[in-house]
Amino acid sequence: MNWNGKNILVTGGASFIGSHLVDSLVALGAQVRVVDNLSSGRLSNINGHIESGKIEFIKGDLLDQNVTKEVVKDIDVLFHLAADHGGRGYVDLHNVACARNLRMDNLVFDGAAKAGVKKVVFASSGCVYPNYKQQDVKSELYLKEEDVGPPYDADNMYGWAKLMAELTLKSMHKELGLKSALCRYFTVYGERGVENHAVIAMIARAFTRKNPFEVWGTGEQIRNWTYVGDIVRGTILAAEKIDDGGAVNLGTNERIRVLDAAKMVIDHVKSNYYPDYLPELRTLPHMPTGPLNRVADNDFSKKLLGNWQKRSFKEGLHQTINWYFNTKQHGVVEEIFRKNQLTERL
Repeated sequence: MNWNGKNILVTGGASFIGSHLVDSLVALGAQVRVVDNLSSGRLSNINGHIESGKIEFIKGDLLDQNVTKEVVKDIDVLFHLAADHGGRGYVDLHNVACARNLRMDNLVFDGAAKAGVKKVVFASSGCVYPNYKQQDVKSELYLKEEDVGPPYDADNMYGWAKLMAELTLKSMHKELGLKSALCRYFTVYGERGVENHAVIAMIARAFTRKNPFEVWGTGEQIRNWTYVGDIVRGTILAAEKIDDGGAVNLGTNERIRVLDAAKMVIDHVKSNYYPDYLPELRTLPHMPTGPLNRVADNDFSKKLLGNWQKRSFKEGLHQTINWYFNTKQHGVVEEIFRKNQLTERL
């Protein structure tokens, strides 16, 4: 697809992932409109594009039907990333808030169809996969796209909303001819990430020299964190190659224990910033943990999209740590911990 001159809407485009997507679309020559209510998005993430006139920014709430009808006008491709979301603590403890995504997604998709938007690219999640499949850390599990169900058993209201959005877009393609692509993101991290997500929380603990260094859960849970630049590359490729409401996993197949990720953070910080930093690791089994074994099978995505993944976890982690240490202020980060905001939106 030639993105030059295409009219693009990015919902949630001032957010962590959304702003990186905006960067890439602008670089490809697209005409980009961003809508964000700034509940977690930050204007600083896209200010350069606004000031240069390269994007149109609309501050608006997509739960307002009038806003939704307006922002989808004259759009070729809609990337829908806006959601009420946060890290593991937020997903587990704020189901009422996450339920709002059901209404927002419906308004966005309905508005897009009525306005003649050619394609919707949806930021889905590994949270759509059944919890019952992900409970044995000893199993070498890789979740394939078809494993989502039925039977369905999504991860909290956040996961159910993502799943319902996927099923809605599939039906809209079948019944209305609306083209769509479903991108299932697996635990994204990277520059502009926030402290209520696990990797950035770990980096923040090391940045503020926390000792003991706390790890939620037993630390035995398995994840496959995916670098934000790779997520954006995969999302754009999915937009180019998927029309029929098909889903694709955007996640690595690296199986990493949470405890090992914490040790990797501490090792890099000790080697590059605080030579005397060697904290005690303390697990917190009572804190939100989520599924114990969540790793993507990305064979299909690589066959369909090509080599969208460029960074290993170690490479992306070191780059993210360096960004964090070079841009953050100790007092601001300490305040996040003091207010115990790791289970809230940031």
